[in-house]
This record gives sequence, C-alpha cells and structure tokens, in this order.
Amino acid sequence: MTTRVCITGQPVSYSRSPLLHGFWLKEHGIDGFYGREEVPPDTAADFYRTLADRGYAGCNVTAPNKEIAFSVLDAADPSAVALGAANTLWLEDGRLCGANTDGYGFLANLDATVPGWEGARRLALVLGAGGASRAVVRGLVERGFDRVLLVNRTLARAEEVAKPFPGTVHPKGWEVVPAALAEADILVNTTSLGMKGAEPMAIDLSPLRDEAVVSDVVYVPLITPLLKLATARGLRTVDGLGMLLHQGVPGFERWFGVRPKVSEALRAFIIEDLRAKGQLEA
Repeated sequence: MTTRVCITGQPVSYSRSPLLHGFWLKEHGIDGFYGREEVPPDTAADFYRTLADRGYAGCNVTAPNKEIAFSVLDAADPSAVALGAANTLWLEDGRLCGANTDGYGFLANLDATVPGWEGARRLALVLGAGGASRAVVRGLVERGFDRVLLVNRTLARAEEVAKPFPGTVHPKGWEVVPAALAEADILVNTTSLGMKGAEPMAIDLSPLRDEAVVSDVVYVPLITPLLKLATARGLRTVDGLGMLLHQGVPGFERWFGVRPKVSEALRAFIIEDLRAKGQLEA
C-alpha cells in the first residue's frame, strides 16, 4: 500500500519538499507519494486532526501553520514543545505526533558544510526574530554558545524569542551589529532580507574575524547578497539550501522507515531546479 505524505501551508506551490522527498523515494525504491496541499490557517486545525481520514500517514507544515499544527498534537517531541511549533507530523497508534526539525536541519547543515564551525563558541550573532530564528537560536544554545545576540528591528519580538534562554540569549537593536561582528564566531541571517524580491542585506562585514562563519537561511536565491559579501571577504559561508535538505531527513525516516542521506547528487538535483527557475542568484 502506498504511503502518502504531503507538504501543507499557504502557499505551498514554491516548496521544494516534493522534489526532495521524491528524490529519496526513487533512490530507495519505496512505494510512496509526497504531494502538496494548500491549507489556509482557518481550516488548518481540522486538516491536521483528520490526516488519517484524508489518506495521509503524515505531513510537513510550513508557514503560517506551524503553531496551529502544534496546538492539535496528541504528542509532541521536545523540539516542538520548546518552539511551540511543529513542522513534521506523523500518525502513531492513532495519535497525531509532531516534531520541529528546523533546528536539527540548521545544525546538521553547518556540521556537514564547515566542520568545526563553532569556533570558541563565545558569541553568535543572529539577525531577525521570526519563526526560523527561534529554531536557530535554540540550536546555538544547545551547541554551547556562551552568548547569542539576537538583533531585530522590533526589540519586543527579539525579547519574546529570547525569553526561554535567560542569561544566554540577549535581545538587541541593530545598533549593536558593528561591535558584535568583531567578536562573533558565527553570523546568521534569519530575516527575509536578501530573499528574491526583497531588499538586499546591507551590512559591513569588515569587522568579522577571518575565521568567522556566515550563514543565511534564505535559499532563493541560493547565493544571497550577504553570502556574496562574505565570500568576497574570504569567509566561510553556508547557504540555506542545506538546512532545507537536512531538516527533511527525520520526517522521511518516520514516514518511510529509511534514514536518507543528504548527498551531493541530491543537492545538485535541487540546484538544477533553482537554476531552471532563475533562482540561483539575486
């Protein structure tokens, strides 16, 4: 019997998840299906509660439904509980279970791309306080950073994200960026700045030390303005595509019983799709 899974949210037409999971299904010869379901927020709770009736063994959840999905779970793993959001759902003994794999994807991408990226783990500088920021901040704290500076234009949003990590995560305004760059082991952009169609990231990276790492969670375009600046400075860079690929691993294993690998062949496959759609560069 074909195991059916899908990506849900609004919109989902842009999602590369069907390509990602379709690649793994073919690679492992699995009788599975991974599709798309446009699920607006006002019908999302009912959709997730009735996954089994709709013929699905599970699903991924993207914006704006991650918090809604979490709210209807029968069981949530620690990552989902910590973030109050779920991006991976599955059915187990008739119960709706969920996890949040964004933080796992973020860390696994860094580990695979730039081993030893943590440096001295003294300071991480994170730009933005949206949904992706929560997972990134939690991942950095778990990895043992002494301080995480969370910079956002709206300080109240940064304060909300920092609240679970008193003494470690410090919400700040943009004015601290130049001084913080001089101390940072890693700079992470979680804002939409640099995304295709959005304003570019305007930042002077000259204060960063030569051994610092620059990461951007944006992957459309794959080579963001921030990563271009970092490459020009000779810094190690990590694009957002790897985070997408690695965050899919735990869900695929849950649904289809095989733990897939993020390979160069998979990355090349997704990059070719980005190239075909003119989304490699801004």
